Amino acid sequence: MLKNYRVRDYDFKLIILLVAVTVIGILAVGSAKPELQNKQMVGFITGLFIMILLSFFDYTFFLRFYWVIYAVNIILLLLVRFAGQEVNNAKRWLNIGFQFQPSELTKIILILFYAQFIMKRKENINSIKNIALMLILLVPPVFLIYKQPDMSTTIVILIVFCAVWYVGGLSYKLIAGVLAIIVPVAIIVFVLVLQPDQTIINGYQQERILAWLEPEKYANSTAYQQTNAMMAIGSGQLWGKGLNNNMVSSVKNGNFVSEPQTDFIFTIIGEELGFVGSVVVVALIFLIALECLSVAHKAKDSAGMCIAAGMATLVGFQGFVNMAVATGIFPNTGVPLPFVSYGLTSLVSLYIGMGFVLNVRLQCVRKYNN
Repeated sequence: MLKNYRVRDYDFKLIILLVAVTVIGILAVGSAKPELQNKQMVGFITGLFIMILLSFFDYTFFLRFYWVIYAVNIILLLLVRFAGQEVNNAKRWLNIGFQFQPSELTKIILILFYAQFIMKRKENINSIKNIALMLILLVPPVFLIYKQPDMSTTIVILIVFCAVWYVGGLSYKLIAGVLAIIVPVAIIVFVLVLQPDQTIINGYQQERILAWLEPEKYANSTAYQQTNAMMAIGSGQLWGKGLNNNMVSSVKNGNFVSEPQTDFIFTIIGEELGFVGSVVVVALIFLIALECLSVAHKAKDSAGMCIAAGMATLVGFQGFVNMAVATGIFPNTGVPLPFVSYGLTSLVSLYIGMGFVLNVRLQCVRKYNN
């Protein structure tokens, strides 16, 4: 379970990138909601400690219990469904003395589960039986998260699943066939959800899409936050207005965007740290994802490769979606900016995932040394 590692083989570059982007997040959260800064710092310290601890444990030991962690995940999501705490018409949290959001941990759990599932069936991963089984096992967690409702997390999980499946050896022919079906179906579904009497998605979700397409029409309602977010980012110009500023015209002081410490944290960064600060955050997220891909490329086995590639996809895609929403590229959807947005469950869960990536890196170095 524990192995002897050399200090020089440790991925200090990844740790530096993670600490840097998290520190920026702590400063941005403190500027948006000062009373939450200490909690974010606690999440950072806790996550960092767990990450370093996990990095020294052989990830293959944990993967032996992949069915157990899958079952625990389903139980947690069922608890949310039947005994969860409802906030803003969404039931996504468990109150266990503090608010805990199991769907954030689900992202990490499913990466670990499918990493082991794929490795144990590597030789026949493209068989109809294994493909069907992987899809069937994905349905319960995805359905339970979708019904919370949480469309954005559902999409993130599906994208991460596709990346892990691809890295695990999915046939190119199958990929081409799936894309040939998914692309036209996605276009048809998109057209259908815009219809007045549609029942595919919830009314508020449809309105967010309509507000994205016609922001002028919804300028004083659904498009209000996203429009103000884009204006705030632009107002930061090159160097920004400065953290903790007291300008009445700023987003946080004028209450132009609700809950700026979470889904719209990139707005705070753009406005207060300017173009330079925004580019730094984009670069850090990109470099973290790139480093995870580098680890995946060198992994000693397919499970390690799937873990590192899954974390790269999670950080990269989720980061892109969050920033795309703040800049008006995507419709408004509630996805936190990895390591930056306020949220202890999200922050600690990501650091747990990175702990496994660090161990994959140590394991691959041992492979080359031996």
